[in-house]
Amino acid sequence: MHSFLNLLLPLLAWLGSFAPAATPVSKTAADPDWVKQTGAKTQPAGKAVFQVTKYGAVADGKTLNTMAIQKAIDAAAKKGGVVTFAPGEYLTGSIFLKKGVTLNLPKGVTLLGSQDLKDYPDMPSRVAGIEMVWPAALINVLNQDNVAITGEGTVDGQGKPFWDKYWAMRKEYDAKGLRWIVDYDAKRPRTLIVANSSNVTLKGITLQRAGFWTVHILYSKNVTADGLVIRNNVGGHGPSTDGIDIDSSSYVLVQNCDIDCNDDNFCLKAGRDWDGLRVNRPAEYILIQNCVAGAGDGLFTCGSETSGGIRHVIARGLKAKGTKYGIRLKSATNRGGTVEDILVEDIEMESVRVPIIMTMNWNPSYSYSTLPAGYTEATLPEHWKKMLAKVTPEQGTPHFRNVTIRNLRATGAKEAISAEGLPTSVLDNFTMENITITGATAGKIDHAKGWSIKKLDIKADDQEPVAVTNSADMKY
Repeated sequence: MHSFLNLLLPLLAWLGSFAPAATPVSKTAADPDWVKQTGAKTQPAGKAVFQVTKYGAVADGKTLNTMAIQKAIDAAAKKGGVVTFAPGEYLTGSIFLKKGVTLNLPKGVTLLGSQDLKDYPDMPSRVAGIEMVWPAALINVLNQDNVAITGEGTVDGQGKPFWDKYWAMRKEYDAKGLRWIVDYDAKRPRTLIVANSSNVTLKGITLQRAGFWTVHILYSKNVTADGLVIRNNVGGHGPSTDGIDIDSSSYVLVQNCDIDCNDDNFCLKAGRDWDGLRVNRPAEYILIQNCVAGAGDGLFTCGSETSGGIRHVIARGLKAKGTKYGIRLKSATNRGGTVEDILVEDIEMESVRVPIIMTMNWNPSYSYSTLPAGYTEATLPEHWKKMLAKVTPEQGTPHFRNVTIRNLRATGAKEAISAEGLPTSVLDNFTMENITITGATAGKIDHAKGWSIKKLDIKADDQEPVAVTNSADMKY
């Protein structure tokens, strides 16, 4: 055990600076075949240009341009083409892209999201793992194929009124014992959603101040997000302003993105509790590479919505500075689902609170739904009933297995590793290789089995080793 818990090699050269890329222990094996299948396989070919000002749009930041922009999109969809903008600010509510259309936002163009919820029509969707009616996003790609959003312009969700709405409701709901449902009752528009679609390319644009999640890829296949910049802490700290959420989707490529938000930065999801188990759609065949995270709750997160399973994932070449958590696997005992075949490699972190963190009992006040006295279940909204539907322990127990983390360097941590399985579901068959972390404490591993640990070097200020408990077959 002491060889596993060694605290060798002073790492002062790394303190106060961002570490260079870790040197691999051995040559990385060739990528699995599925990696070549990730991302959009086609892009719109139409070259005709449809200038929104010709359809009545006004770039004054005050005129509501929803109808004018939609007219330009509809015209472009008839023969294929590029919808574009002259420099300026365009206020708009929900717009809906169509097959064969490229929405191009040149440098100097800003789409401003309306701050009036009525400009985002309600529609069926899935939100935080539950299928329910929710406001449309600012930009929507729904049931389409071969769509692109490109350019160096900006999409500004202007989300502060929606943040304020949430916090006001949160205070009221917390007092009533309803923390578990407030996120679903406080309706807020996402900035961009791709749902039930394929061959979608998102490239180059900046998105900021999301009212809720920023980019949501849902029930979709072959999607590329390349070079996106997300800034959600402009003028405040919006709740639930995730960066990129890949939700029950497959063959997704995310690369060269830079995210500063107030929740998970790059996040994989697959449904929540009874409703997620009913849908039972995995997030799978996903490649995330060469990306950067600033503020946010997680550099790379799997969960907490794990019900449909998260599998066949590679996350590599990622950097984080000041993110709360680094590599994060999270679920709850009514989620179910399996997180497996995950490879995370070539990671650099500075001032990340916990570089490696895993739990199957995440945020109980949010994760577990209990109806307070005074409510009649039969008269509740449908999404409340879904949240309250019972899940058996057999269905609800999540599983984390076959996870590899290698070539990781982190400085300035508070706790190097926090890995907690369950007595009924241990953290099974993990590989930790070539990992160097400096921080206040080494942390803990609980309820683990079959770990292979090579060149794990943790330098803790308190000189205490990693506490390993309730674990077996740990090879080091």
